[in-house]
Amino acid sequence: MRYFRRVNPVGGVADFWSYIRQPQPYRWAFLALSVAFCVGLISILTHERVFMPPEEFEVEYIRTFAEGRTDEEIRQSNVENQRRKEERQAELDRIEQEKRDLYRRVGAATGVDTTAAEAKAEAERAAAEKAERERLERLFGERQQATDKPVADTAD
Repeated sequence: MRYFRRVNPVGGVADFWSYIRQPQPYRWAFLALSVAFCVGLISILTHERVFMPPEEFEVEYIRTFAEGRTDEEIRQSNVENQRRKEERQAELDRIEQEKRDLYRRVGAATGVDTTAAEAKAEAERAAAEKAERERLERLFGERQQATDKPVADTAD
């Protein structure tokens, strides 16, 4: 208790008020700048940002296959899916060929040499296919056998 008796804020406030009341140049500008700085600093320090963790996904399992499918049914569905995939690829190849024919006709009509452009495009396609094959080879290690011998049986 003795400490608070020795500290008297009235004198400090009176000194501050007498200093503020003295006519000094720029006193209001410095006061406004000080208040703005303090308010800005306090607003920055008290601004709270909360980053919420993302919502957990609800996984819904959709069963499209019957529970008790036999191996033959699975094989038949795989064959059917492969047939549909090949049909789609054949349609895409047909559309690409039609595009090439159209570009050839437009080039011939406008006097552009299309054979050089076709050769360049074919080289780019071959390079892309080769890069894809190499990528798959690196990923899966697929290499052709060097011999015609069958792979050794693991039971031996």
